Amino acid sequence: MEEYGPNFGEPHTASMGGGLFETRLKGAEGIARVFYCSIVERKIVILHSFVKKSQHTPRNELDVARKRLLEIRNGNL
Repeated sequence: MEEYGPNFGEPHTASMGGGLFETRLKGAEGIARVFYCSIVERKIVILHSFVKKSQHTPRNELDVARKRLLEIRNGNL
């Protein structure tokens, strides 16, 4: 991300809408997802991460990331 910025494209990252992005990572523990947002001055804020257990992203994991995105936007760091 440092080299390419927040938009290094499919299949590594995807827009989840509303300024929220998802990065797909593979590791020894399985497939992980990291939700992040980019803000002023090219700063990237990691909002939430988890290891996937199924094909679909669980709604509660997405809700956590969206709640944290709202906190960042409202200045509640």
